[in-house]
Amino acid sequence: MPPRHAARVSIVFRALNEEKWFADALEACRRQELDGTSVEIILVDSGSTDRTIEIAESYGCRVVHIKKSDFTFGRSLNYGCEAATGDYLVFISAHCIPAHEKWLENLIAPLKKDEADYVYGRQIGHDVTRFSEHQIFAQYFPEHDKLPQDDFFANNANSAISKSLWEKYKFDEAVTGLEDMVLAKAIQKDGGRIGYVSDAPVYHIHEESLSQTRRRYFREALTLREIMPEVQFQLGDFFRYYFAAVLHDLSEALNKKRFISKSPEIVMFRLMQYWGAYRGHNEHRILSREQKESYYYPKPRNRNAAPAQHNATLNREKSPAE
Repeated sequence: MPPRHAARVSIVFRALNEEKWFADALEACRRQELDGTSVEIILVDSGSTDRTIEIAESYGCRVVHIKKSDFTFGRSLNYGCEAATGDYLVFISAHCIPAHEKWLENLIAPLKKDEADYVYGRQIGHDVTRFSEHQIFAQYFPEHDKLPQDDFFANNANSAISKSLWEKYKFDEAVTGLEDMVLAKAIQKDGGRIGYVSDAPVYHIHEESLSQTRRRYFREALTLREIMPEVQFQLGDFFRYYFAAVLHDLSEALNKKRFISKSPEIVMFRLMQYWGAYRGHNEHRILSREQKESYYYPKPRNRNAAPAQHNATLNREKSPAE
């Protein structure tokens, strides 16, 4: 009998000026414990001007470039997948850090065992994560597996698929966001299975301004209304969901004795979240090139802090709600 082919995994990052957390993410990838599986790491860079590429090269990553004029979220991932040699493709944001050494093995396990066709892992907050985002992570990324799940929710900040299945579908290169859910819907429509793995967590670090938060939810809503046209988000929905979310978060903050310090942040974050979603669901203009770039290319994060100072946070356990 011929020797069995050893599995190979390609981890695909996409990045634009992600130097602050990228080294931490790569270091965590380097520490992964795998049994008989080789790993390559690919960075799809869309024009970084900071140390992102330098960091990638220092960790032995293969760097793939995409022009700013050609960039979409789906296209950048397709570039990385085309360059990949792995049997399994793993997607992770450059500001996401695997939380333990079994992250990768646990994430791809359902693919190897044929329990799911496209999987995504848990996301938890970091020390710098806004209070309301901790609540969002807890809502959408629970502590129990869903293998398979009933709906087509998925998130490419921490996900995996076989290369053969990606070659069949590929990511939609035209959508302004939620390319993961567009792919998941297509797979599920053809009888495929979407799965969630709770014990494959990453720390997902958003350090956005409030205006960047609003743009993110606006951009995602533009796609959501296409893949779920039956979902309407009217002004009344905006007020109802906004006040419900604020009251929930304020209650959580009170329980954690953080009510005074977190109340202003909660009110403003949820306002930007739901106002962005409302505007995206009700936007009827065709976006100009300048507008598209403002959504694809938000202003860079504050990168004053050195990556090394955050390494210590990875060595202790954290809850999704601090």
